[in-house]
Amino acid sequence: MSRARTRFGLTLVAALAAAAAAGASQPRPNAVPLEKLKLPPGFQISVFADHVPNARAMALGARGTIFVGSMSERRVYAVIDRDHDGKADDVKIISDRALPQPAGVAFHKGALYVSAVTKIVRFDDIEDHLDAPPAPVVVYNGLPNDGGHTWRFIGVGPDEMLYVGIGAPCNICERLDQPLFATIARMTLDGTGLEVFARGVRNSVGFDWHPVTHDLWFTDNGRDELGDDLPNDELNVAASAGLNFGYPYCHQGDLADPVFGRKHPCSDFVAPAQKMGAHVAAIGMRFYTGAMFPPEYRNAIFIAQHGSWNRSVPSGDRVPTGARSRATSPSSTASSSASDRSRRRARRRSSSAGLRTCCRSRTARCS
Repeated sequence: MSRARTRFGLTLVAALAAAAAAGASQPRPNAVPLEKLKLPPGFQISVFADHVPNARAMALGARGTIFVGSMSERRVYAVIDRDHDGKADDVKIISDRALPQPAGVAFHKGALYVSAVTKIVRFDDIEDHLDAPPAPVVVYNGLPNDGGHTWRFIGVGPDEMLYVGIGAPCNICERLDQPLFATIARMTLDGTGLEVFARGVRNSVGFDWHPVTHDLWFTDNGRDELGDDLPNDELNVAASAGLNFGYPYCHQGDLADPVFGRKHPCSDFVAPAQKMGAHVAAIGMRFYTGAMFPPEYRNAIFIAQHGSWNRSVPSGDRVPTGARSRATSPSSTASSSASDRSRRRARRRSSSAGLRTCCRSRTARCS
């Protein structure tokens, strides 16, 4: 089929907040204004599921089930597209308010791993028990929690280790008393052997491994209170364990922190592979390994940017792509206008909606 006639799809999961009152019925979601989203030529976007309140991270099961974590809703969902037509047929609840902030999800060899602030749990053989999920097995209990960035992004690496982002408990602070803060840590799949993989990472809520080199790439959201344009959020790469990416002493590779920067120069740390802009707030990233999109997208990074919450002119609110190996200036796969972003910012403050994306075609599951 010619490139001109080929259509490429993005599926949008619209996650709408639950009713505020306890026990109140779930309101029907408002229509997502898809016509306001800007896409590259040849791409289409459609709603995949519109009844997954407070959705956060997603993971794809072996049989096509999309598992979704949440934060304030305290639920873990299983979104099912039985006929593979790009629209969800059913949403099941795997965990119902039994876990605090079960935001991070990872699927590996039939098991669903879920983060819950201080612990990580596992639901075994989950796709065989979607109607009656088993009791979760505690994999690890004892991650630090002093508030701040408490929701944990997780993933299983090519080394068969379970990785978890442990954000700083503050906007900017030096916590030498707790070396797990501001790191990406890893452990065996049974929860033993916890160790720090990367340090100086303020708040990473998205990482993935390069399909060819197996290097760990991750986003990091920069500190606040340095103005509209500083510091840049970062896309980083860790080719080995033990690297330090600067927080709280250095930001964006070349900006000394005004409070802590005098203690260590930026030259002591690993600079980002790419500066992504200030306050864009990446909250998920994946390497694209499917075959649906044009060849130039293969092994490139898709980054979901939540968008700024306190910048005078909003930034972010898009899904840019990075280069296949070393990152270059990103191109935007899905974005919206500044005026639309301002209106949505007000809606976010009232917890009315959140958005996630994944790729799809009319005939194939997300790949």
